[in-house]
Amino acid sequence: MPTVILNDIELYFEMQGQGEPLMLIAGLGSDSQSWLPILPELARHFLVIAPDNRGCGRTKPMNAKLSIPQIADDCKQLADHLGIASFNVLGHSMGGMISLYLAIRYPKVVDKLVLAGTAAKISKRNEFLLSNLAESLSAGIDLNIWFKNLFLWLFTDVFFENEQQLKEAVLYALDYPFPQTTTAFKNQVEATIDFDCSNKLKSISANTMVINGREDLLFSPEISRRSLHKIPNSKFVVIDDAAHSIHMEQPKVFTEIVLNFLQKKY
Repeated sequence: MPTVILNDIELYFEMQGQGEPLMLIAGLGSDSQSWLPILPELARHFLVIAPDNRGCGRTKPMNAKLSIPQIADDCKQLADHLGIASFNVLGHSMGGMISLYLAIRYPKVVDKLVLAGTAAKISKRNEFLLSNLAESLSAGIDLNIWFKNLFLWLFTDVFFENEQQLKEAVLYALDYPFPQTTTAFKNQVEATIDFDCSNKLKSISANTMVINGREDLLFSPEISRRSLHKIPNSKFVVIDDAAHSIHMEQPKVFTEIVLNFLQKKY
């Protein structure tokens, strides 16, 4: 798979499909592989570009300094490298914050914007939660316990009723071949805490779709709407039976909403 040297990093990315370009920007602790539940269907309609953010996946060095604006600039430079002047953007959670900065900093580059489970800044509770997750990793917590605690914030009650599914999810996380380092996770957490674009939302010119899981404990539909309602051309959609990991729990519904919006059917 391709990589490109951008300033101080070697950025890993994957491309699939053809047509209008659509960049997928993953959330905290996640990389390009987090889009697998929806990537094949999106690639039937778009040229999908999925980078591994700074501090994640196969982008090197793992522990490079980072900020939300830096990661957004990496995405812009990746598009420049590929000869793509403008593209649609889909960002989840921290990836949504990166997408917001892209739309603010490079208004002529972002065609349409899809924001999933995100906000213009995080709440004090989420700041406490993310800091605690980073601190527990640094303290050497058993990763089996750490991932189980993390999943409490990502998935619905229904997810936990299937014990085999939970077991497989934990094993997948523990055995993932490109694990994030403790330092890299801490760097991403600090970047997320530091980010706040609330006072710049009115400058976003891209048509925007905001998608939330009705049971999201991190960014509830109410929190996202309150945070992002100042985006001029924005629509809000809530997906039932989904928590923070919307596109993992409800991939079919999520993909249908995204495609309808990007293809002007929504």
